[in-house]
Amino acid sequence: MRLIILCLSFLLVLIQYPLWLGKGGWFKVWELDRQVQLAHKKNDELKERNAKLASEVDDLKQSKGAVEERARFELGMIKQNEIFVQLLDGSSGKPAGAVNPNPYMPGSGQPNSVSVPASAPGSPARTAAR
Repeated sequence: MRLIILCLSFLLVLIQYPLWLGKGGWFKVWELDRQVQLAHKKNDELKERNAKLASEVDDLKQSKGAVEERARFELGMIKQNEIFVQLLDGSSGKPAGAVNPNPYMPGSGQPNSVSVPASAPGSPARTAAR
């Protein structure tokens, strides 16, 4: 009787091995499920990024203001008849808060730079002409 119980226990363990540790076992299924969840998470992040980019493209296609804003902040362009004013840090003489100041590219998106129309009252061009 003891031998039969021992043989049946061994057969039970032998049958369970492929279920838990085999090629299509539970551990493999759990690992694949984890990979699928990571892929879904990454896909959701990429969909969100694509939606933002599509919104930005639509804005650039439809609005002249968006193109002008990009030209000002990313390329440092100013309009004709505007004067570029840049605030300098008092101690170093460099633009305040500028990481990589470029004197040849005014208005490089730094918070210390501003463009003002030349015809604005009190502008340096107007006061110099008086």
